[in-house]
Amino acid sequence: MLKSIRVRDCMSHHLVTFRSDTDLLDAIDRLLEHHISGAPVVDSQGHLIGMISEGDCLRAVLSGACREAAGGSVSGYMSTPVESISPEADIIDLCQRFLRDKRRRFPVVEDGRLVGQISRRDVLRAVKAFARHEAGQPPEV
Repeated sequence: MLKSIRVRDCMSHHLVTFRSDTDLLDAIDRLLEHHISGAPVVDSQGHLIGMISEGDCLRAVLSGACREAAGGSVSGYMSTPVESISPEADIIDLCQRFLRDKRRRFPVVEDGRLVGQISRRDVLRAVKAFARHEAGQPPEV
């Protein structure tokens, strides 16, 4: 049963993250380098304090164009507050949130700390693996 799959079971653990004082141009470089559209912003204790996305970076570029200078730190452009999800949430509830909130990913927070991230793609992979298992098929390698 799909409701038995938890966010913890299929979330990504190895994330690109930023600090609020990260230079915006460095953040853009890392987003491009890792082929990702956004990343969490954490404090020194690993608490989630924001998200920086391609859209946030584009707003920064436009803002900088008006002043003839692009740049600054991530803190000036990151999105806050951030909606997160518990690692114990089930996949059905998560899918409903994805559709209702029109989000592609949620940071996963436990005891106030960022522990992972879950995307629509992660859910689809988990559903595919679950269906293969239920059908008695071996996992894909």
